[in-house]
Amino acid sequence: MKVLITGANGFVGYYVTKLLLEKGYQVIATGRGDCRLPFSKEHLFSYYQMDFTDAVSVKQVFEKTEPDAVIHSGAVSKPDECELNKEKAWNINVQGTINLLREAENLKSFFLFVSTDFVFDGEKGMYREEDIPLPVNYYGETKLAAEKKVLAYPYFWSIVRTVLVYGKPLTGRDNLLTIVKNKLEKGEEYSVVNDQVRTPTYVVDLAQGIFSVIEKKAEGIFHISGEDVTTPYEMACKTAVLLGLNVGLIKEVTASSFSQPAMRPPKTGFNIQKAKSVLGYHPVSFDEGLRKTFSEKD
Repeated sequence: MKVLITGANGFVGYYVTKLLLEKGYQVIATGRGDCRLPFSKEHLFSYYQMDFTDAVSVKQVFEKTEPDAVIHSGAVSKPDECELNKEKAWNINVQGTINLLREAENLKSFFLFVSTDFVFDGEKGMYREEDIPLPVNYYGETKLAAEKKVLAYPYFWSIVRTVLVYGKPLTGRDNLLTIVKNKLEKGEEYSVVNDQVRTPTYVVDLAQGIFSVIEKKAEGIFHISGEDVTTPYEMACKTAVLLGLNVGLIKEVTASSFSQPAMRPPKTGFNIQKAKSVLGYHPVSFDEGLRKTFSEKD
């Protein structure tokens, strides 16, 4: 099977690409810039520069590669950036998805869209797939609008929502745990909220969940996250303790302490029973994921 991945140079894209190659899939990795992935000598791996906001660029790559499945993980995912530049956010997160769906439809490709817990308002937490989305910021609005486009796709499709992904950033930007490490090693204070509840997701688990959807051609919406309910502050403190860094440099604050352009949902987190029963998904604990993040092995 040939699988095209958007955002392949990114944090999640690296792990999904790596796992698919290990499983013997032919991977068509795509990104806007040059390839940052270390798989160039793999006979199953190819890389194409593709701007999915450009319909012509998408058409050219799809006609050349004819993927059997598409994993759309590329997005602008910083809430404040989306709030401050709504036109850019819509163009990337929604119009880009439309462009990909159009070309995937011509090939009848399986389409998997990676979405977010930020489609919910965060009032109740532990969301199930059938709960009604109600975003509190523009990032969530764009991801929900893109989800609706995927729901209308006439062939096999899946939406994988996830929560606060962490792990070793072999490509792509840092995440909460690695930011804490970098700040504390420099002796810098770091303020982290303790009034937002999440079920953080180890990036290797997310990649495995995405792979299971592709392998099983499992259609529908799936919530893929960890099971441990925690806050960013608690995650930061556990990181400091594990690494023997100064926990006192981590300052406990509330969301109201920050003057951020985008609101954050206070309580998200997922019920992952559907993923367990349909996909055989079983995530590691946060403590284990934390250890793996800073182990010497990839």
